Amino acid sequence: MTKTFLPSVKEVETTRKWHHIDATGQTLGRLASQIAVLLMGKHKRTYTPHMDCGDFVVVTNAGKIKLTGNKMEEKVYFSHSGYAKGAKETPVKRVLEKTPTRVLELAVKRMLDENKLRAPRMKRLRLFAGEEHAFTERFGK
Repeated sequence: MTKTFLPSVKEVETTRKWHHIDATGQTLGRLASQIAVLLMGKHKRTYTPHMDCGDFVVVTNAGKIKLTGNKMEEKVYFSHSGYAKGAKETPVKRVLEKTPTRVLELAVKRMLDENKLRAPRMKRLRLFAGEEHAFTERFGK
């Protein structure tokens, strides 16, 4: 009979790894799902759904992601202020021009479960629009 293995919190904290991803020319959805798997820790043998056992992810060139089809012209982000006539629709093209990392951040955030673990997982995601980032010593570049 096999026993269920539950990693300790200390073990999870000490085994976190850093992953570097270059987003140049990669498709938005596929890249976001790959990042979400790393943040959740589903790639590890010690994955436990109710524990935050994922890794750190650093993404560079987030402004150079690729959108397939006509998404660049047709995809919009909807927000509402809560007031009457407070609806706003922002095209993805304008969001990419203003804050290039926001598109990838929203895609990854929406792929994670909506629970108490989402905020700490998102804190381990570091997005950079260009090639330069503050974590060069981690990757030896």
